[in-house]
Amino acid sequence: MTRTLAIFLLLTAAAAGSTGIFVRDDPEGQRHYSDRPSADAQRVAVRSGVSYRVVRTVYDGDTLLLDNRSKIRLLGINAPEIETFRKSGEAGGEEARIWLKKAIEGKKIRLEADIERTDRYKRMLAHIFTEDGSHINLVLLRLGLAAVDIHPPNLKYAQQLLLAQKFAETGRIGIWGNPAYLPQPLISLPGLKDRGWRRLTGQPVMLKPSRKFYRLIYSEQVDVRIARENLDLFPDLTTYLGRDTEIRGWPSRRQGHYSILVRHPSALQLMEKE
Repeated sequence: MTRTLAIFLLLTAAAAGSTGIFVRDDPEGQRHYSDRPSADAQRVAVRSGVSYRVVRTVYDGDTLLLDNRSKIRLLGINAPEIETFRKSGEAGGEEARIWLKKAIEGKKIRLEADIERTDRYKRMLAHIFTEDGSHINLVLLRLGLAAVDIHPPNLKYAQQLLLAQKFAETGRIGIWGNPAYLPQPLISLPGLKDRGWRRLTGQPVMLKPSRKFYRLIYSEQVDVRIARENLDLFPDLTTYLGRDTEIRGWPSRRQGHYSILVRHPSALQLMEKE
């Protein structure tokens, strides 16, 4: 481990103690999670695992198998896909898998859980730490081998994850220096063959509420949807209207219409003027 990386890990570990996850119920009974306290919110207690497990197999840059055959999905990040018989690979996917394999396969790790213990695929969700204290989720981001992908209510270490990504993005490290991940205008969506993770740019022209979502309308063909239960994490959505934004996520298509689900403001950023 380099001295710079060691200092970074120590700083982020120290900062972790100052964060928290808060929950409140609105008058309509809707539950909201946030990483910021408010007068009507309560802090949520998050349980952390302390046992060590031996890593048996590394599938890709964010998924692994323990010796007890539990499948683990790393929290807060998304690594590019690797090629399989069912799907094509993404740029940087094999590099992320190889790095993670060398870092932890056959070694003991410590797991830390968040609010949700498993995902819809029944995989355990966790932050993982090596015996020397390295927070692997953060290291993958700092090396540009993965991108932040925060799913509320799992907000543990959110600020540290974003700090690690900013370091890689600013330095054009890994995927941030790869032409495959340059931002593309939303109008290019119909011509894109791959529906994987994208960086897309455009200006929303309208805000449209529905029962479960608020939708930022970019055109008749494209919108970004934000779940009502996650609104507390975002600034006033009207601040995005008419301004250049970058959207990070997976476009879905239905009958010629494209929609991108954004769960956290890190995936919907106002672009800085050059």
